[in-house]
Amino acid sequence: MSAYDVGVLILRVVLGLTMAAHGYNKFFGKGGLKGTAGWFDSMGMRPGMFHARIAASTEMAAGIGLALGLLTPIPAAGFVALMLVAAWTVHRANGFFIVKEGWEYNLVLAASAVGIATIGAGKISLDHLLFSGSGFYDLLHGWWGLAIALVLGLAGGIGQLVIFYRPPAKTSA
Repeated sequence: MSAYDVGVLILRVVLGLTMAAHGYNKFFGKGGLKGTAGWFDSMGMRPGMFHARIAASTEMAAGIGLALGLLTPIPAAGFVALMLVAAWTVHRANGFFIVKEGWEYNLVLAASAVGIATIGAGKISLDHLLFSGSGFYDLLHGWWGLAIALVLGLAGGIGQLVIFYRPPAKTSA
């Protein structure tokens, strides 16, 4: 075990558990799924209950998957899709900086997950435990990890926006 592997583990666990906590909050936080569904409906992601369930489930699965280092490019793709949709629907109009509720945080989470998919989950991961020494392991990091995380993530996020996003009409004051 090297400092590199411990460093990647720290990044995976912090990023992963942060995302999983977001999903948990959508399920069980104040307002629960019903409140989350209303929020999704209000921003134009309809049907709201469908998107509340999908977002909460994806946040938990992607977060736990990344924290464990299991099929790492797949959870990283989940981060990309989730953060693209969040940045576009909620934060885009607010500019870049998080202090004004911009999309800075979304970018950091997505880019960090893609970075981990690119460098690999490290030796302290389920990817290494289950797949090292196999040809499949080569798909879980490096250029393949980068490509899988980006292509699947962008396709998922853009697809969701194209199919479901219908922003509410602006009302004149």
